[in-house]
Amino acid sequence: MATVEDTILIREMTPDDVNGAVELSYEQEWPHRHEDWEIYLALGEGLVAESEGRIVGTTMAWRYAPTFATLGMVIVANEFQGRGLGRRMMEAMLGRLAGCTVLLNATEAGAPLYRKFGFEPLGRIHQHQGTARMVPLAQLRPGERVRPLGGADSDLAHLYDRATGMGRGKLFESLGRSGSAVVLAQDHVPVGFANMRRFGRGWSVGPIVAPDLAGAKALASHWIGAYAGSFCRLDVPADSGFSEWLEEIGLPKVGEVHTMVRGTAPVFDERCRLFGLVSQALG
Repeated sequence: MATVEDTILIREMTPDDVNGAVELSYEQEWPHRHEDWEIYLALGEGLVAESEGRIVGTTMAWRYAPTFATLGMVIVANEFQGRGLGRRMMEAMLGRLAGCTVLLNATEAGAPLYRKFGFEPLGRIHQHQGTARMVPLAQLRPGERVRPLGGADSDLAHLYDRATGMGRGKLFESLGRSGSAVVLAQDHVPVGFANMRRFGRGWSVGPIVAPDLAGAKALASHWIGAYAGSFCRLDVPADSGFSEWLEEIGLPKVGEVHTMVRGTAPVFDERCRLFGLVSQALG
């Protein structure tokens, strides 16, 4: 006799699956809107688990040149948890990513499964969110300014590549279409940037790329100050020193995930650091 698991079909995600994916993420109390799922699918690839016409599981991946990928949005419906469905979906997606170094951000509950697939700890990410309030003006240094993104700022994607150790050109272009950005310039030379876009319950600040913590604070101050009174979220590396400052200005840490890697970790440029993720899924 066939079991319930035998009747579950794992197949490629299509735009028609977005509504079901949104319902699944809401069941887990994740904030992702229909538009957020659409953007994720446009940028990457996904698999769904389908049972009797209903989406009961998802996993997604995004490839970055030359051989890197991030993996996320791994969800299993509550009633199907504990039956090995998460493992089946991971096996299927990792098979598609053969030859790639894969990174993901894991919850405490999800980390044991990922370790079984060869993922190793790489760092931690702190999730900060809340209603933004007015923040002190950024303490800019001589020759330094924060300004809007301009048509001549063609090198920012390269800064993003250096900060992550991965090719992020396609993602950077997408961020330009779905949000706004400001640039940190030193003596008229761009050295960092921060993006702001709609996400979940309000607004997300990220990615944030800067040469140092002072620059990251200046970039974040611009957006948090501009959206005072609005719900804002930032996902920041735990070892960046950024988390403590966000607490001070009233954006508390509400969660933590573990960055894990399967393969050789990317090498980033210490002179151009990632202080804020675009999202936990995309890294």
